[in-house]
Amino acid sequence: MSGRSPRTEPPDDIAIESAEPDDRLDVLRVLDAAMLETDPEVVDAAIDAGDALVARFTRTDAVVGALVATRPEPGRRHVDAVAVRRARRGRGIGSALVAAAVRRAERDAAVAVVTAAFDADLRTFYAELGFAVRPAKHPTERGDADVTGAADEDRLWGRLKVDGSPS
Repeated sequence: MSGRSPRTEPPDDIAIESAEPDDRLDVLRVLDAAMLETDPEVVDAAIDAGDALVARFTRTDAVVGALVATRPEPGRRHVDAVAVRRARRGRGIGSALVAAAVRRAERDAAVAVVTAAFDADLRTFYAELGFAVRPAKHPTERGDADVTGAADEDRLWGRLKVDGSPS
């Protein structure tokens, strides 16, 4: 482990759990409400692989946040999407979701790095979680391995080593 991994815990009334197939629609709704473009097939694959997480309000079992990670190449987990319902934002739920995804990656000996592509206004969010942040220059750095064309100049790329080697 890198020693820089986030240890952010969710609020007391929120549980971070693996998404189950029954959570699919809730995950898609949370991501859609945040205006994130997410392919439902990617969500399905992440749920099947155990790479999708939900933040659940413990009193009602309602999904109030979601994270979808992908496996774009061996040794890497990519945070494809993370979102929290508007009424629950600013309470550390998004940070707790990303931290949980990083902790899972740390427990997998085959994973060396966690990456994320995000808008510039999220620079501080990812930097505070230990990600090294720089401009995204290539489509693969946006998590779009199949996309051709120039990189979006307003996007950033975050990288967090989880295998103990220096960034």
